[in-house]
Amino acid sequence: MSMPPRSRTGSGPILAGLIIVAIVAIAVVVLLAAGITPERAWNSFFPMGGTGGVTDRSQSVNSLYDFVFAIAVVIFVFVEGLILFSVFRFRRKPTDTELPPQVHGNNLIEVIWTVVPTIIVFVLFVLSWQSLNTVDAKAPADVRVTAFAARFQWSFDYLDANGDVMFTQALPVGDEGGMVLPVGEPIQVDLRSDDVIHAFYVPKFLFKRDVVPGKLNTFFFTVEEPGTYRGQCAELCGAFHGSMIFDVHALPKAEYETWLAAQIERANATPPPAPSGEAAGPAVEVGAQNIQFTTAELAAPADSAFVIHFSNEDAPGVLHNVEIKDGSGASVFKGDLVDGGAQADYSVPALVAGSYPYVCTVHPNMTGTLTVQ
Repeated sequence: MSMPPRSRTGSGPILAGLIIVAIVAIAVVVLLAAGITPERAWNSFFPMGGTGGVTDRSQSVNSLYDFVFAIAVVIFVFVEGLILFSVFRFRRKPTDTELPPQVHGNNLIEVIWTVVPTIIVFVLFVLSWQSLNTVDAKAPADVRVTAFAARFQWSFDYLDANGDVMFTQALPVGDEGGMVLPVGEPIQVDLRSDDVIHAFYVPKFLFKRDVVPGKLNTFFFTVEEPGTYRGQCAELCGAFHGSMIFDVHALPKAEYETWLAAQIERANATPPPAPSGEAAGPAVEVGAQNIQFTTAELAAPADSAFVIHFSNEDAPGVLHNVEIKDGSGASVFKGDLVDGGAQADYSVPALVAGSYPYVCTVHPNMTGTLTVQ
């Protein structure tokens, strides 16, 4: 059966090719102008920019990802290649007046596109099972830490060989806070929560595990590279989920042993006696509620000591404090952590006139301004 004459379309594929080339060229220019080199663009497809993980378990996860990515690239290139080949090879020509011969099924092709995906899925199943076993494998560990997740912060209990708590690291971030671990030593981490589901996630570990109320989740790993790695809660747990961050400080074994001894000594030290009488200087009031300060502006006299009466109105287990910084960001005063439902009086030394930002050390998103005049 003949078809009616059609318009000439010989220039169509050429125009389409030119448009594609132009789009690609513009994209390359924009990326280069933004400082994104081809190597950086390629590495963006891989976890942590292609740098890989820093634990013994993360290497297995990284290898699995690389294999899956390679399969995805092959399939993408193959499929897109067939599409482009079909577009140009079987495009409509000016002399085409009839439909080409129609193919109504091909048993060989159907067997191929059934068998090949089945083989791929089976291989991925085997490799994923091996990787899962590697990640979940137990190992004798002398370093044991319990990570407590609570809305909306982390704390870490360091346990001795008998499972008793030696001390608690209540500050989750900063040089003086976070989870401190030795490099090259097997580590056991227990996860606990008493409120809602959270998740322990350190991107450089290539690892995430849920923290489920009433269930003790345990995992093992060895950090292989020293450094500071950011962790976070990766399970939406409430309005201030974004403030649940923590640091992991991986230290050489000797430095870790020194740090551990100092923490144990501090925990076992006799606490100083409570101050007698009223604190000197005028007092200013500030509180914390719903992971924010109740007062964003404070005023105090210059060149004179004063007192900050601080009230933590959040739930027990949520720690806050007041840390005052100067214009350069250096700390000029840091109050002790106060548990939810408790209060404290901070005796602040005299400050020169000026404007000082104040923050909660545990939750850096909590900010305010102290005006000294």
